[in-house]
Amino acid sequence: MSRLFESTAINGMQLANRFVRSATWEGMAAPDGAVTPKLLETMTALTQGGVGLIISSHSYVSPEGQATPWQIGIYKDELIPGLQQMSDAIHAWGGKIVMQLAHAGNFAAEKLTGQPALVVSDFDGLASSPRQEIGAQDVQNLITDFAAAAVRAKSGGCDGVQIHSAHGYLLSQFLSPLFNRRQDDYGGDIRQRARIHLEIYRAIREAVGRDYPILIKMNCRDFQEDGLSLEESLQAAELLAQAGFDAIELSGGLLTGGKLSPSRPGIDAPKKEAYFKEEIRAFKKSIRIPLILVGGIRSFEVAEQLVTDGLADYISMSRPLIREPDLIKRWKAGDRRKSECTSDNLCFRPGFKGEGIYCVPKRREQAKSTGQPANLPAGGAPEG
Repeated sequence: MSRLFESTAINGMQLANRFVRSATWEGMAAPDGAVTPKLLETMTALTQGGVGLIISSHSYVSPEGQATPWQIGIYKDELIPGLQQMSDAIHAWGGKIVMQLAHAGNFAAEKLTGQPALVVSDFDGLASSPRQEIGAQDVQNLITDFAAAAVRAKSGGCDGVQIHSAHGYLLSQFLSPLFNRRQDDYGGDIRQRARIHLEIYRAIREAVGRDYPILIKMNCRDFQEDGLSLEESLQAAELLAQAGFDAIELSGGLLTGGKLSPSRPGIDAPKKEAYFKEEIRAFKKSIRIPLILVGGIRSFEVAEQLVTDGLADYISMSRPLIREPDLIKRWKAGDRRKSECTSDNLCFRPGFKGEGIYCVPKRREQAKSTGQPANLPAGGAPEG
């Protein structure tokens, strides 16, 4: 049997295999962030399809941290029953769910939040619309909000939490010298820029206990001039691992673009897959906690080689599982053809129309086969 289908554990969380659904904004939550039947259906399909661990889409820990419409919320206790429904649906099929906790920071949507976006540092050229630099009380509020959100996740039956510190969202902005120009204890060298992560970790750990998995998603690099470098990312990861984080999911790039965005189009050959492979190779030399790799993985052979070579402990995917929720089940059954995902980056736009994300080419094929009009939008891209 392939090592990809081994049973493993992360801080007591038993996983049926090494496949992870990377956090993917589905655009299926209610306006207030509550879980909906459509979202439950999506999560159930992923679990039935063989995914060992689902990481939820980024759930906003406070109202001002919302990034997109129809985004999952975890900022109030009234949302817990929906989380319980979701985790129950996943557990019924033997799956596991980790809630990703997030604050959009600079990418918060003012039209949704009703206030200027919070930023680590406010400086000319950051944005055309007003921004509010985070003060000392804001830092304490953030720590409290993340810890309270983790408690809600646990109360809602989720198997763990993941802190979102990638792609230029708020905690990623703290790590990045491109965004973080603070002159206080949260700015300066990488140890100071990582300080809020350690304080959030300690607050969550105190609230949920030692045996509850706490993961983090972070950039290996920002791939942008003056952004987070591989060397500093490694230093931050070492601090996080020493603090007690249970696993790191490694990604890269910023939503602002630059040399390498979190999602690449046109992944049509194995050599284009796993585009953070060299960075995770560097991480493996010094990081002793499990590493989860996301970024353009499309082929079973590529995924298997990453694990066999000891570069990644878990394989994380997004877009392939939008196209084929049952991809892992197919691979396990012996059909090892690569994912049918064409990496055309069309799957996000329907979500912004309130329809939820879906694979546009697949929907067109289905419409053609039934003789129904497609009327499908184009554009956009989730990660992986």
